[in-house]
Amino acid sequence: MKKITHLILFLLTTCFLTAQNTVVDIIVNSPDHETLEAAVIAADLATTLSGPGPFTVFAPTDDAFDALPAGTLDALLADPSGPLTDILLYHVLGAEVMSGDLSDGQMATTLNGKDITVKIENGNVFINNAQVTVVDIPADNGVVHVINAVLIPPVITIADIVINSPDHETLEAAVIAADLVSTLSGDGPLTLFAPTDAAFDALPAGTLDALLADPSGDLTDILLYHVLIGEVKSTDLTDGQVATTVNGKDITISIENGNVFINDAQVTVADIPADNGVVHVIDAVLLPPTVTVVDIIVNSSDHETLEAAVIAADLAGTLSGEGPFTVFAPTDAAFDALPAGTLDNLLADPSGDLTDILLYHVLGAEVLSTDLSDGQMAATLNGQDITVSIDNGNVFINNAQVTVVDIPADNGVVHVIDAVLIPELSSTYETNGDFAKIKIFPNPARDFVQISTDGLDLTNATINILSMDGKIQTQVSNENILSPIDVGLLSNGVYLVQFITDGMSYVKKLTVQD
Repeated sequence: MKKITHLILFLLTTCFLTAQNTVVDIIVNSPDHETLEAAVIAADLATTLSGPGPFTVFAPTDDAFDALPAGTLDALLADPSGPLTDILLYHVLGAEVMSGDLSDGQMATTLNGKDITVKIENGNVFINNAQVTVVDIPADNGVVHVINAVLIPPVITIADIVINSPDHETLEAAVIAADLVSTLSGDGPLTLFAPTDAAFDALPAGTLDALLADPSGDLTDILLYHVLIGEVKSTDLTDGQVATTVNGKDITISIENGNVFINDAQVTVADIPADNGVVHVIDAVLLPPTVTVVDIIVNSSDHETLEAAVIAADLAGTLSGEGPFTVFAPTDAAFDALPAGTLDNLLADPSGDLTDILLYHVLGAEVLSTDLSDGQMAATLNGQDITVSIDNGNVFINNAQVTVVDIPADNGVVHVIDAVLIPELSSTYETNGDFAKIKIFPNPARDFVQISTDGLDLTNATINILSMDGKIQTQVSNENILSPIDVGLLSNGVYLVQFITDGMSYVKKLTVQD
């Protein structure tokens, strides 16, 4: 009997010693915290807050929850794993902080990851704007302080992270200048690769000033090249991965010896969390690659013949210029459909009809498919017009059907067509080889050019010097054709010299440079 009594006493003592009074127990047993109890249970945080801790809980009363705007609590409880969890964790510190440990202006990071601020006024203690009404309720795994308002965690956007960073003042100025603050403050989620001030300082002298002088142009393009749609954390990045930016162009991720690079910029700080995404700090400014209409042709597996023709005619440099250009790009199949021997003959004399034909596929402006209308006519760089027709939704340029539209380039746009456009060629002169007698010298030119016809009669001819957008810069005719032509006022670049006589046209290229 004595042994049984000792056993019972031992069991009772053990149960008493192992009994826990956690911060959750304090909340559950409080008649003033029934809403907080329901919220903690709904958010599945009871087990977490019953753990070893230690924790400090700032516990809003039922009255505090009742003071929230109508419908707020119901909306939070309807999605307990979302904002409700974030809000509850914003009331918890991962340490035991007694009232005597609090000081005015003190900041502490909550389990939510965001900071609260302590204020002390006339002996009253506030956590943000909520007053502490009861302090130091002890628990085995921490302490509870009662507060009279619900703490709402601040929304921290990607824009806020940039603006509040002492290492990103230049990026801040650029984002504001480009009017992208609202974009980076939006719902997202977004991923920002944020170059430091030192990264901007490393740009060539004058680059940043030029960008800020035209913030809606290249600056916006560059900034959007640093942004991805979606939250991409460092753990989501893999070696060789390619991702498309908001700019529309791709970045490439590489990982070497544990170091992560975005193109050639190294990630120095990863995974700075924001409510609308994540920020990674990089040590260089990402410059988007320039994609010209020539790049589109060169990189297309369906335009190898056009690529060869453009290179042979020495037009790659011209079509890589600022433009804008619109290119109607015939496929390899379109060239294959030409009469036997035609392509070989054109490539054998690339500065003749080949150049004329290729320039007949180019407009000196950016013309999107939505800009085309039935019966529309447009002057090409060849000097002759093409005609647009639309039949049952199908678009034709002359007799060639447009099969792919609106391939964007930095200097214009490309549309794919299924046939080669043939302009009116100067067949009479070409047959006799007479136009080949025309020479332009010097070429490149600086002040004047001279036309030599080697006895060819161009009495009734007109000579136009055209810019690459088809605009006439200089025109001479009749007896002035053989006189020196002043090109000294023309800007450096490539021009087209167009000879027109008897309804026929012939084009040669002229380079003007200092």
